[in-house]
Amino acid sequence: MRFDECHEGDYRIFVGALEAPRGDGYIAALIVNRVQGAAAGRREAFRDDSLACGYRWRSADEALQYALNRARELIRSRSEMLAC
Repeated sequence: MRFDECHEGDYRIFVGALEAPRGDGYIAALIVNRVQGAAAGRREAFRDDSLACGYRWRSADEALQYALNRARELIRSRSEMLAC
């Protein structure tokens, strides 16, 4: 299990590479929190504990990179999937 975090604009991104339940790789997870501009302070804008329908990446680095790219895509497109 590996985790990483970074900031992108008004958002804080938390990504994780979790060992797949049946082994053979890692699944990607992410949480996006809005930290600036939110009325009540930090708010969770998006969460997915099994990105890409639980696809298994060979390495933790690949899973982390996919999750980070997905989070940035959500933020940059101002997706309607973001709760705030």
